[in-house]
Amino acid sequence: MRLRGKVAVITGAGRGIGRASAIRFAEEGAKVTVVDIRCDLGEETVQRIRDAGGEAHHACTDVTKEDEVKAMLDDTVARWGRLDILFNNAGIVAVKFLEEMSEAEWDRLMNVNVKSVFLAVKHAVGHMRKQGGGTILNTASIGSFVGQFKTPAYIASKGAVMLLTKSLALDYAADNIRVNCVCPGVVDTPMVREHLEASGDADARARERAARIPLGRFLTSEEIAQAALYLVSDEAAGVTGVAHVVDGGLLASFEYDGSWAAKEKH
Repeated sequence: MRLRGKVAVITGAGRGIGRASAIRFAEEGAKVTVVDIRCDLGEETVQRIRDAGGEAHHACTDVTKEDEVKAMLDDTVARWGRLDILFNNAGIVAVKFLEEMSEAEWDRLMNVNVKSVFLAVKHAVGHMRKQGGGTILNTASIGSFVGQFKTPAYIASKGAVMLLTKSLALDYAADNIRVNCVCPGVVDTPMVREHLEASGDADARARERAARIPLGRFLTSEEIAQAALYLVSDEAAGVTGVAHVVDGGLLASFEYDGSWAAKEKH
């Protein structure tokens, strides 16, 4: 087991990539604090872990509130004696042109996607430093590298997460704290489905997007969880400050369409 004896905190673990990662980390021996503001979803993740013989606890936490984040991390250490892994995965998307967004909508997105990372790292590094090290993983995006239509706030937030990751990797290397981010492409998660539905014909839009991915399909949450597992494990002991892309080849392509690519083979 790659995470035997480790304690992990995963935010946004009530569904999607967070849930898949919580289950995968527990399978590898980690004790997991499942963090989600949706108590019902968080408890469901915990139950799945326990049913499989793992150990987990749910912390119903608003990751944009400093007092709640600090209390959650302190409780994790009090419960299990240490904090080895912090996976800042919570995130939301807004499918709107910039001029259509209210100030409140902009602030909420930035608070969930960026401020939450600041708060969790601020209150986690002290625990990690005392025990001699740890690892921090943030969920960025392929949108950390390129623009995307009609999601300017989301893209701005994910660009911030990637560069914050690189800076934190420098700041805490001397404390033996590694900091990386995973950058998913198009993943079949509830959030992506909500994005597609906001664009109109969700099924047609999904087919169009899949056609632009060289592997020809959306990725799964479990595939991102597997990449996250590597980054937080000792197998990645020499890896810090990295933006690890898992996107089915999407960023590698300047111009790609699966429909004409298939024709070229015949």
